[in-house]
Amino acid sequence: MLVIALLIASSSAASPSVACPFRAQPEDEPSYAQQHYSKREVRIPMRDGVALHAAVYAPDDSSKEYPILLTRTPYSVAPYGEKERAHLGPNELFERAGYIFVYQDVRGCFQSEGEFVNMRPHRDAKHGPADIDEASDTHDTIDWLVANLPNHNGRVGMWGISYGGFYSAAGMIDAHPALKAVSPQAPIADWFFDDFRHHGAFWLPHAFNFLADFGHVRTGLTTEWPAGFEHGTPDGYQFFLELGPLANADRNYFRGSIPYWNELLEHANYDEYWQARNLLPHLRRVAPAVLTVGGWFDAEDLYGPLKIYREVEQRNPGVWNALVMGPWSHGGWARGDGDRLGHASFGEKQSVWYREHVELPFFEHHLKGAPALDLAEATVFETGVNRWRRFAHWPPREAELRALYPREGGRLAWEAPLLAEASDAYVSDPARPVPFSEDVALGMTREYMTDDQRFAARRPDVLVYQTEPFAAELTLAGPIQAELWVSTTGTDADFVVKLIDVFPPAAPDFEGLEAGQHQGSYHMLVRSEAIRARFRRSYERPEPFVPGQPTLVDVELLDLLHTFQKGHRLQVQIQSSWFPLMDRNPQTWVPNLRDARPEDFVAHTHRVHRSKAHPSRLVLGVLPGE
Repeated sequence: MLVIALLIASSSAASPSVACPFRAQPEDEPSYAQQHYSKREVRIPMRDGVALHAAVYAPDDSSKEYPILLTRTPYSVAPYGEKERAHLGPNELFERAGYIFVYQDVRGCFQSEGEFVNMRPHRDAKHGPADIDEASDTHDTIDWLVANLPNHNGRVGMWGISYGGFYSAAGMIDAHPALKAVSPQAPIADWFFDDFRHHGAFWLPHAFNFLADFGHVRTGLTTEWPAGFEHGTPDGYQFFLELGPLANADRNYFRGSIPYWNELLEHANYDEYWQARNLLPHLRRVAPAVLTVGGWFDAEDLYGPLKIYREVEQRNPGVWNALVMGPWSHGGWARGDGDRLGHASFGEKQSVWYREHVELPFFEHHLKGAPALDLAEATVFETGVNRWRRFAHWPPREAELRALYPREGGRLAWEAPLLAEASDAYVSDPARPVPFSEDVALGMTREYMTDDQRFAARRPDVLVYQTEPFAAELTLAGPIQAELWVSTTGTDADFVVKLIDVFPPAAPDFEGLEAGQHQGSYHMLVRSEAIRARFRRSYERPEPFVPGQPTLVDVELLDLLHTFQKGHRLQVQIQSSWFPLMDRNPQTWVPNLRDARPEDFVAHTHRVHRSKAHPSRLVLGVLPGE
């Protein structure tokens, strides 16, 4: 997360660290874009007088008209000046197809004037030129482009990954009439549930490492990133453990230089600050065609694509709206082959297939009038059996809701418990938190969402429940709801729920596995989520636990489409720390964990109940067998 390697024009949402999606070009060999496109830089006036910088790349062949493809980013549209990009567009196919590519620094970033605001709130009502938001800046940008660029065909498309996905989604609200197609990819929807917080739990290294670079206040127009942060060690677990309480980050490292870090910690609850930055309620009056793209193993923005697709579908009847979910990490569809991630193999080159058969045809159809699209409402990759599925609705309406219950002896069963009293307990010690990965890393790894969970299953502070080996395939589709009846000897706690596919002991390895990685008894993480359980009843008004009192903690694990093959087991792990991915809960009630003191961090016993009166369970959608 510390090395800033920009994904062409969009980068990573909460970390500008996505690698370039295209093959490196030898320095002495000009790229196709450098040979066939010319660049100009322009300053585009907004309605309030602020000018935004944009780089325009137009085909040298001016004998025909081209659609405009726009990307807006806070991560720089470098290179600046007369230099040209080596590659253009969402993928390498676009530059040969012929588009006018426009890359814009958003307001307050790099060469654009104005003030940058993280996740700038949307204004439904605009009464004058001072009422600006990302939708108005997008509208004004497109209005200028269609009036001033030659050789365009009057149609504009927009795309972006991560933070760029947010700008794409915001830009399609009350859109300019020329905007005909938008693809928000891994879009941020709400930072209380995307990126930095998960149901109130704070994603510590993700926020710290990102803001240590991106969070510096710009003092004037610039073309340079600030200097990167130096941790002094490759061991993130040790670094963040020694950091201690969250207040030490500013006290010992940032020293007031990263204002948004303090802003982020100040708003620990889902207050008006976060509610204003939730884009979902504003996704009305969307007119362009929409293709929302996400990855099943996107460690940063899985919430955004699923929720944005849903809101556009519900609030804009009649709009062309489709969803693509593939076997990818953050931005993985734009780089690499997409045939594997960590321990997990996905068979063929799924990213290449998407770029050729989904992304380019979507824009070609809506911006050039190419033949009708053969795309379903939802084009979704089924992990476990490695195939693409097409659905008329997402989640699939044919999925049947069923429940799995933790039972005695570490079993998972479809039958509800009958015992009057039954529970399992573990001691959660903030001084020895459960690691989120076996890897030695400074931050959140891309692979952790497929990591082998055997190491965690062997810890005494992780509860493990699993089914018997399946006699036939079991396919889960859609969201999963974890309903945990818990109690604690403390006054605060976190709970992490992990859904795992346990492979048979004799499962064969595939070519390309690294040393020490094996498919035999692989505990493949399929879906996981955490909740700061003080928010179990309300994200706006947290409350402490009453020690010893059973309480329902209800948390959504986001959607999946996964088949557990014959002979595999479904396993659930429950724990209360996940470090340093998630900051440590002191387990002593503190109104804002930013203010926790070292003495507040106390080991406590947490109990998961599995009785008739308090039946913890997972509610999941099961597709009927074929």
